[in-house]
Amino acid sequence: MLDVRRLRLLRELKIRGTLAEVAEALQYSPSSVSQQLALLEKEVGVELLRKTGRRVQLTPQAEVLVAHTAQLLETMEQAEADLAASLTTVTGTVRIAVFQSAALALMPDTLSRMAAAYPEVRIEMIQREPETALHETWARDFDLVIAEQYPGHAAPRYPELDRIKLTTDAIRLAVPPKSSHRAAITALEDTAELPWVMEPRGAASRHWAEQACRSAGFEPDVRFETADLQAQMRLIESGNAVALMPDLVWIGRGTTAQLLDLPGNPHRTVFTSVRRSSAQRPAILAARETLAATAASVVQTGDDGGTAVGET
Repeated sequence: MLDVRRLRLLRELKIRGTLAEVAEALQYSPSSVSQQLALLEKEVGVELLRKTGRRVQLTPQAEVLVAHTAQLLETMEQAEADLAASLTTVTGTVRIAVFQSAALALMPDTLSRMAAAYPEVRIEMIQREPETALHETWARDFDLVIAEQYPGHAAPRYPELDRIKLTTDAIRLAVPPKSSHRAAITALEDTAELPWVMEPRGAASRHWAEQACRSAGFEPDVRFETADLQAQMRLIESGNAVALMPDLVWIGRGTTAQLLDLPGNPHRTVFTSVRRSSAQRPAILAARETLAATAASVVQTGDDGGTAVGET
């Protein structure tokens, strides 16, 4: 009978690309990974890996095993979920990957609610960019991901992951307080000569913001790049930059910046994804339900006079 642990190593190699990355992800040594894969080759009696320069390539026979291993892991994860569901208490660890604005606006209240309602569930949270986090959740590094999707910019899809909308928030032009500028800013076109702050290239928000500026007839003067949204907010409020910001970033803090509506009222979608095989695990269900309750309360806060965050 084939060793499941060795089969998983083969699948990890398919996902991550190198023995070193597999070793780092699973906390093995590279030599141990190589040794276990060599033993797997002996078990199956066919060549599984071929060297191509400094890397290794999976043979067609290895690809067959990887496909079956994915199905096997899904079945095992489903069995674990069913076993957990048979218990009378909700326990276990949920590893969550989340991007910064959701971490700031949603996670503190979610963690407090989870601690009160499900004290035996351990939540582990790591900040990740959404596209990376979706891949890592598919690869089983995380149990649940909170991700985002900008208009006209589809987030990656993986067949093994489901997708449930959590909330949407308006994207607005954030400019410094009126006293910070001689000329009033009333539209996106008025910022053509002003310094901009954006996330680094590759981020969905950066791509969307650049396209919005180009559609308005100018190339943004991006003088400041940072993935830290709190740094972006400080630059705007201090009169040093303008930006296109989703409403969720202002939740719980307010701002002295001016927030101007954009043509077409664009909204960002915030959603959660988990592997379908683990979606019914009680701890994951509890985390998702609690996140939804927190998001709903944030929407209500916005409707009651705070920063506007709501459904389209």
